[in-house]
Amino acid sequence: MLKKAAFAFAATLLAATGASAQEQVLNLYSARHYSTDEALYTNFTKATGIKINRVDADDAGILARLKAEGSASPADVILLVDAARLWKGETEGLFQPIKSKLLEDAIPAQLRAKPAEDGGTTWFGFSTRARVVVYDKLKVNKDDVDSYEELAEPKNKGRLCIRSGSHPYNLSLFGAVTEHLGPVKAEAWLKGLVDNMARPPKGGDTDQIKGVASGECGIAVTNTYYLARLMRSDKPEDKAVVERVGVVFPNQSSWGTHVNVAGGAVAKNAPNRANAIKFLEYLAGAEAQNYFANGNNEWPTARGVQVSNPALKAMTGGSFKSETIPISAVGMNQVKVQQMLDRVGFK
Repeated sequence: MLKKAAFAFAATLLAATGASAQEQVLNLYSARHYSTDEALYTNFTKATGIKINRVDADDAGILARLKAEGSASPADVILLVDAARLWKGETEGLFQPIKSKLLEDAIPAQLRAKPAEDGGTTWFGFSTRARVVVYDKLKVNKDDVDSYEELAEPKNKGRLCIRSGSHPYNLSLFGAVTEHLGPVKAEAWLKGLVDNMARPPKGGDTDQIKGVASGECGIAVTNTYYLARLMRSDKPEDKAVVERVGVVFPNQSSWGTHVNVAGGAVAKNAPNRANAIKFLEYLAGAEAQNYFANGNNEWPTARGVQVSNPALKAMTGGSFKSETIPISAVGMNQVKVQQMLDRVGFK
């Protein structure tokens, strides 16, 4: 049934986009659900004349759709917001390698896929977000939470709020920690997180921040852009949250803070391959990179792009040390991490 529905969808989209043989189009499957990205698409069309037809879903839904559609898929570009899902799409053969000197010069090696046999690259990261710790400034000493390891120590018993362990953002963090510590120590660390929870996992990252501000928990884990949104808000209640919490970029004295990546790839069966490459190259340009930084509070990945976002600057003081392990290593640890979560009872 899913396969039939997917083929029907593909036919509908192709019919909608193929009205004119001369019309330049790009079929985009996007897991980016940020309203500020609309300007990206509009400006790309203005600059190139290429019309974007967009389908929105989450990362898992997009990968499932690509698999169901197979060679009949109309997708040209895939945008995903999690490193492990980019790795999964790559390993399942849903992307095609491309060669672009512009992209290779702009995007650092650790933020893109390893080169394929033909020298091409299957996906590129265009923005990052750090997974940080927020803490109650009235009750918690910053020095007690300045590493991921300390979150699982007895001194933080009953303090931790965190979303589901199986959420992609946490799976990527836990995959990175597993790479750093090894599976035995990582599983013990996950058990420590469970033991230190103030309540069972629930809600999204913003809920965790608000839980700290309300006193329900002492510490929480969040992606930076959720905190940045609150910092840039004019609402009194959001200002009150920001006033109550502090932020720590963990492991600055060791391996660095974990960063997740949002990125893009050319679909394996892209009917408009040249347009797809042109779009990815556009996303690596200064204009698009600044939209990621100022529109959705993410860090740009392209070399030489300066961040002017006031919230990101306020959080870091200008810069921070991020980990440099390959995204592929994080992805390969996902199955192992999920099994560890099951064993330690991390919901």
